[in-house]
Amino acid sequence: MAVGKVGEKYRCNVCGNEVLVTRVGGGVLVCCGKEMEKIDTEQYSSTPRSLPDADEGDGAGDGGGNGG
Repeated sequence: MAVGKVGEKYRCNVCGNEVLVTRVGGGVLVCCGKEMEKIDTEQYSSTPRSLPDADEGDGAGDGGGNGG
């Protein structure tokens, strides 16, 4: 099943990994050699959550330590 829109959620039926679509690029999601299954997101909270910007990073390695 091709990814349709931002906010869709997919699960791997082999290992249980879950993916939330943040950017639609076309194609299908594959994990463990099999297409991932689209999950009904209605079972989750209807309040949208903001996601971290992929360009910002997690702040690790920013030199913010105690200076040693």
